[in-house]
Amino acid sequence: MNTEKIFGPPGDSPVTTLTIRRPDDWHVHLRDGDMMRAVLPFTSSQFGRAIVMPNLTPPVTTVAAAQAYRDRIVAALPRGATFTPLMTCYLTDETSADEVEAGFRDRVWVACKLYPAGATTNSSHGVTNLARIGSVLERMERIGMPVLIHGEATEPTVDTFDRESFFIENSLRTLLGRHQELRIVLEHVTTVEGVAVVRENSARMAATITPHHLVLNRTSLFQGGLRPHYYCLPVAKREHHRLALRRAAVSGDPCFFLGTDSAPHLREAKQAECCSAGIFCGPTALQTYAQVFEEEGALGRLESFASCNGPAFYRLPLNTGTITLRRRKNLGDRSLRIGSSDIAMFRGGERLAWSIDEEGDRDPQLEGRAR
Repeated sequence: MNTEKIFGPPGDSPVTTLTIRRPDDWHVHLRDGDMMRAVLPFTSSQFGRAIVMPNLTPPVTTVAAAQAYRDRIVAALPRGATFTPLMTCYLTDETSADEVEAGFRDRVWVACKLYPAGATTNSSHGVTNLARIGSVLERMERIGMPVLIHGEATEPTVDTFDRESFFIENSLRTLLGRHQELRIVLEHVTTVEGVAVVRENSARMAATITPHHLVLNRTSLFQGGLRPHYYCLPVAKREHHRLALRRAAVSGDPCFFLGTDSAPHLREAKQAECCSAGIFCGPTALQTYAQVFEEEGALGRLESFASCNGPAFYRLPLNTGTITLRRRKNLGDRSLRIGSSDIAMFRGGERLAWSIDEEGDRDPQLEGRAR
């Protein structure tokens, strides 16, 4: 990681530019159709690769569907973009282990996504009981294919703010014991308990951390009134959980890495009688991560979190280009127009401390960068 420094008065931050190896997004929702074409440039311009979630309607459950979805993404990329979508298989009670292995062997998908049925957006086709996919998980364990878990219980008796911790204690720990070689990512971790179980099993387990869970707690949802554009699943938790996530993100531990969980919904779906879960954070994700790492005195570890830890877990090469952020306050757009509607942007309209360099990707020598 390269930084340019201006040494000003005591207390001033010396870092004015921040150049890191081009990062990857290990959890993103690109949707499909017009919405995909509208949101894709925010991801493809910043990230070299992204794990694309399969919860479309209908979900991406077959190799053929994943190939077709990947083709649509590639066709929609802006001219000159060098971006690779990494596809995932949506697990259901009926998923075939042979289909999973064939798609992994042919490099159509890199992982399977496990949604407990009813846990979040378009998850009604998800897994109703982990025992129903035991043979699939055994096959994945054997071939080294990761499973990406939306780690929340769906029983109606479980409090919304306890769904992650309940899932960990009552489902995840059983799964870990039953499949001791299975490689697991606990997606968008939100709790102290989630951070702890990942650390306990870091030889084969990792977690993604979103930008919004680093800056929001559950009080944020209600400040000045109900904030529907801050509602996501897993929902933001108490302040001590947020602080635990920040410590994990900036720790340098390789089991934690960047995953925006950018999840766009049209305004009428968010400002509705039954509000859709998801935050469209793609346009401001890197700026927010940089702010958090700076606030925690850990800018030197941002590159590992954003650009190195994820590829190491997925056994993929590091990206070769770079991206530069500059200390230049920028008042970003509040929303993204789509047809007659729009999508609210996370932190849209705020003056962010960091801006992405308009000059785009650079390729300086990468040796000898500060850590």
